[in-house]
Amino acid sequence: MNKEEQILYNHLKDLANTAFRRNYVVFSDFLTLNEQSILLSMKENLLGIHIELEGGHTLAERKIVCFKPIGVGSDTPTPLCLLKVEPKNSKFSDELTHRDFLGAILNLGIDRCKIGDIFVQNTTAFIICNDLIGNFICDHLIKVRHTSVDCAITDLSDFTFEPQFTTIKGSVSSTRLDAILALAFRTSRSKITGYIESEKVFVNGKSITSNSYMLKEGDIVSARGLGKFIISSYLSKTKKDRLFIELNLYS
Repeated sequence: MNKEEQILYNHLKDLANTAFRRNYVVFSDFLTLNEQSILLSMKENLLGIHIELEGGHTLAERKIVCFKPIGVGSDTPTPLCLLKVEPKNSKFSDELTHRDFLGAILNLGIDRCKIGDIFVQNTTAFIICNDLIGNFICDHLIKVRHTSVDCAITDLSDFTFEPQFTTIKGSVSSTRLDAILALAFRTSRSKITGYIESEKVFVNGKSITSNSYMLKEGDIVSARGLGKFIISSYLSKTKKDRLFIELNLYS
C-alpha cells in the first residue's frame, strides 16, 4: 500500500469510527474501483458497522460508501443526484464525449471525487453526482466545449441506460488475463504486463495484479485508461489448440 492509499485507508477508517461512536450514518465521497478494493480489505475489522456501496446504477463503477451502525439508518437515502445535460440546439452541437462533459464540470472547480459515473447517449450526458452540488452544477454549467447546454436535475429512480458495445473476436493461447487484455485493446502482452502489475486492472470490481489470473465467461474487466469489456463467450478451439473468444467492449 503506497502513501496515498494509506491516507485513504485511514480516512475511511475514521469515517467508520465516527459512524460507530456517534451512532449515525456517514457517507464518503465517490470511490474508484481501486479505492473500493482498499475499503473491502478493511471490512472485517469494522465491527458494529454495516457497509453499503451505491453508485446510482448497476453499471456504475464509481460509488459512495455508506457506513451504517448496526440497526441504524436503514431508511437513510444515499446522497446521490442525477443531472441531465444536453445541447440547447443538437443541430449545431459538437460530438461530445465523456471526457468533454467531465472536463466542463471540473472546470467549475468541482473535485472529481464529488462526481460519479457519466453515461453518454449521443450528445446527451446523464451525470451522477453528490446531491449537495447538483444545483450548483445546474446553475453554472452552460457550455461543454463550444456547445451551449441545458442542465437539469432529473429523477434517478427512472434512469435507464443501455450500453453500446463493439464486438471483438479473436484467438488467444489461454484465458489468462494478460492474453485477453492484449486482444481486447490490440496491444502486446509485454505492455499489458506492466499495466496489470501497476494495479490498473479490475475484474468484477476487484483489483487483480496477477498476469496469469484466469478469466471466465461473464467476467467484467475494467482497465483504467483503456476501457471495459465483458467476456461474452469462449466459442471454440482452433486447430492449433488456441481458444477462439468473443468480447463485448463498451463503446
